[in-house]
Amino acid sequence: MLDNIYMLTDTELCRRIGAKIKSVRLKQNMSQAELADKSDISISTIKRMEDGELKNFESLIRALRTLGKLDIFVPLVEEEQLSPNEYYELVSKASKPKRKRASKGYTKAKQEESEW
Repeated sequence: MLDNIYMLTDTELCRRIGAKIKSVRLKQNMSQAELADKSDISISTIKRMEDGELKNFESLIRALRTLGKLDIFVPLVEEEQLSPNEYYELVSKASKPKRKRASKGYTKAKQEESEW
């Protein structure tokens, strides 16, 4: 188990991701050509990806989708839940009446002159 992913270099991280993609592909009895065809990626891109050269994020997403491993991105794309305090503040702001500016043609109604 990896203790701290932040200790890995970018190159090492890419290498490990590529190795994992290759491992998952082989466990699914899929050739590089099959993965390339099903994910609409060139076979040379698949080979580079498995060698740790992850240059194109879209290709990575396509390959992971084809392998059924796209769920690793769930924490990145799910919307964060509001805390009860944040929700209360949001509702409170929405329910307060907003002040309106008077239009430019607005004048105060003239008061009737008194007889005094």
